[in-house]
Amino acid sequence: MSNIAIKVENLSKAYQLGQIGTGTVSRDLERWFARIRGKEDPFLKIGETNEQHTRSTSDIVWSLSAINFEIEQGDAVGIIGRNGAGKSTLLKILSKITAPTTGKISGHGRIASLLEVGTGFHPELSGRENIFLNGAILGMRKKEIKRKLDEIVDFAGIARYLDTPVKRYSSGMYVRLAFAVAAHLESEILIVDEVLAVGDAEFQKKCLGKMGEVSKGEGRTVLFVSHNMDAVLNLCNNGIVLEQGKLGFVGDATSAVRHYQSSGSNTVDTWLDTRKLSRPHFSSLKCTVSGNQPAMTLTIDFKTNSETAYPNAFVVFGIKGSLGNTIMEAIPKLDPFIKFNGQEMSYKCEIKLNGFIPGPYAIYAWLGVSEAENYDWIDDVLHFEIFDAPMADRTFPYSPRTGYLIADCTLIT
Repeated sequence: MSNIAIKVENLSKAYQLGQIGTGTVSRDLERWFARIRGKEDPFLKIGETNEQHTRSTSDIVWSLSAINFEIEQGDAVGIIGRNGAGKSTLLKILSKITAPTTGKISGHGRIASLLEVGTGFHPELSGRENIFLNGAILGMRKKEIKRKLDEIVDFAGIARYLDTPVKRYSSGMYVRLAFAVAAHLESEILIVDEVLAVGDAEFQKKCLGKMGEVSKGEGRTVLFVSHNMDAVLNLCNNGIVLEQGKLGFVGDATSAVRHYQSSGSNTVDTWLDTRKLSRPHFSSLKCTVSGNQPAMTLTIDFKTNSETAYPNAFVVFGIKGSLGNTIMEAIPKLDPFIKFNGQEMSYKCEIKLNGFIPGPYAIYAWLGVSEAENYDWIDDVLHFEIFDAPMADRTFPYSPRTGYLIADCTLIT
């Protein structure tokens, strides 16, 4: 008997941006006729990878493209990758929530999925009723569910609210019960997205311990998506790295994390000016992230220009978090050093990023003599992402005027 729990063959998933449909009845009929003959969709053209920072030139985006891998029974597999790499799409296809555009999935065993807060719950039913509903969906008998009920309630810590409709639960209670149901009911495959981030640190630790027990102790297959590389290394024996919808790496968990972290360094984003301004302005900007924590460095190469001579200026670079809030400002020099003599000038600024947590960041660039005399300002001009960064001591001072961290930065001319 085969010990393969999940086999994925040439799996791809395309999404159409904007309005769905070909636009004409004749083309829709042509598409339908091709489908019933078993032919390829004539209007499903090769689109673009899911690069979120670039403007689309096609109305088709391939969230996943030609994915192939096998997962053996009892494996704990970490699926890692940048935001938009296709992780959640892959789990939805494996959970049969959505269908692939091309390719197929085969495997053995019942699947319990926890992809979003409240997945599979009916909001009008109580916690108790939802436990029985989920068990029935998995094909379990009422006696089997009753046998697990006390264990589920104790793990979730919601005994007082067991007979309350789950629509009145907080997000933390929701995810605690959803995980307890998925982990304790007798499915052969457990799929968990990064929804566990909703819970507190103690509950996350409890969940990781239970997933380890499910995989190593009970021999069930676990698929786990997380941006926490320590959790992936502690829980998983194998790893899959997705890169813009394509398979970047398949292998043991340690090698997968190393591949992911190495692809995260040397991140480059560039911007070239097309505004044709006569006043002093940025003419190009490029950012590169290199190194690993606690010695990660953001390097900004920038050029300035003007048609005529102007007074020397300062430059300020601000780093914004995923919610658009400014975290840090870098001022490479405290006296005006940017010169304007009608020629393009090149500069470089190195910024220390120790203490930054994983996530996406954006950069704004400011050029001017003072707050009242602003030459140029560009918001969200560059983007970078930190993939795995253990917390370090934040030794940066705060600006009493703005409240932002003041970056430890160096000017290179």
